[in-house]
Amino acid sequence: MSTNRITNGTERALIENVLDRNREALIETARGLSDADARRRLVSSLTTPISLLKHAAAAERIWFQRFWAELDEAECDGYSRRDVGTFAVDDDESVEDVIAEFQRASQTSRDIASRFDLDDAKDFPDEGTVSMRWTLLAMIQELARHAGHGDILREQIDKPVLGQKNS
Repeated sequence: MSTNRITNGTERALIENVLDRNREALIETARGLSDADARRRLVSSLTTPISLLKHAAAAERIWFQRFWAELDEAECDGYSRRDVGTFAVDDDESVEDVIAEFQRASQTSRDIASRFDLDDAKDFPDEGTVSMRWTLLAMIQELARHAGHGDILREQIDKPVLGQKNS
């Protein structure tokens, strides 16, 4: 999905466009990588290009499917628990599988968000009263941060630091 930049319009259109652009930016950090490169551990945490997408898909489900749509975990289209790590990728999942998973979760989020006004709000135990506006903005922040992580990882994969081997 190629997302056009919208710079003028309703608040909702602008927020949703920036969120979609951040979704696409995160996907681009992993698109075209081999499965081995997408799983390369270049930092001490579980942060890899593929795990960032897996985590982002879980965040989409947690906020939109679990919180806003009030689906049970079994009703969600994949992993959606906030209380345990969300960066784990199964050995049999390819980078293309995880990109597709994230795209499906994102589309479901768009569908769910469209049912609510920006000012609609609900109580969330860890955050207080949360509006749809806040949720969309929080997802922009989350995905922008992880797209930045992905950019740095991709740079390390594509162009190793001088004097280091790209293994």
